[in-house]
Amino acid sequence: MSKKVVIIKETSIDLQLADVNARVVYHKYDGIWHNLTLVSFNEQRLVLSTLDGLRKVRNVGNIFFPDELSKRHMTLQSYEKVKKQLPKSLGLSCKDFIFLSTAVNMECVSVCEKTFGDFHVCCIATGGALDNALRAGVDAGNWVETQTQMKLVPGTINIMLLTNVTLTLAAMARAIMTATEAKSAALQDLGYKSSYTPQVQATGTGTDSMLVVSGVNPDIVIKHTGGHTKMGELIGFTAKTAVTEALKKFDKI
Repeated sequence: MSKKVVIIKETSIDLQLADVNARVVYHKYDGIWHNLTLVSFNEQRLVLSTLDGLRKVRNVGNIFFPDELSKRHMTLQSYEKVKKQLPKSLGLSCKDFIFLSTAVNMECVSVCEKTFGDFHVCCIATGGALDNALRAGVDAGNWVETQTQMKLVPGTINIMLLTNVTLTLAAMARAIMTATEAKSAALQDLGYKSSYTPQVQATGTGTDSMLVVSGVNPDIVIKHTGGHTKMGELIGFTAKTAVTEALKKFDKI
């Protein structure tokens, strides 16, 4: 017998993108209330995720793990079990749902959308970086995946990028690079320093994640998303704006 799906309420997120249903869902998992941003589509869409690679799914999400849940489940070894069980508690198939996770409450989620002609990009972001900010290429990484029991450190910037046009695989990969540059620019403009080397500028946190969702418009196929392209501009602008607002909300800066 399947377990009962326990959802207390849903709060809609109004997006300009057509055929996209976005909402914050207040949900019970392992007996603990938490919430998540859940985005659903009418059909399977191609998604490139920094956690799950390349998948076709109907649902993507960003899940808030409060301290009590995090202490039970948020090690890299036990997280694989969560990825299989949590979707079922929402009434979703784990094969049709991929998600990011964070210690940031989804009441601090931020959204930015921008349009140019037939192009439309939406960025949905959460962010906290006061305890886990680092500078790539400077700060040491102490986790060795094959040797240690790795606990995730509080502090994460998560980005979900959605488009209305079809992106090639190369464009999806380049979109992650463009959005990462925009995230680092947001941290710089807000004055974040590394938590480990306080005299240098932070470029991210050690647990940042991102997913890019391609649209399904067969008439517009985008191959390039670098900074010199209009699509790259939209990605950079929406990512920087959403990340900036998300960090201000959660870190109260």
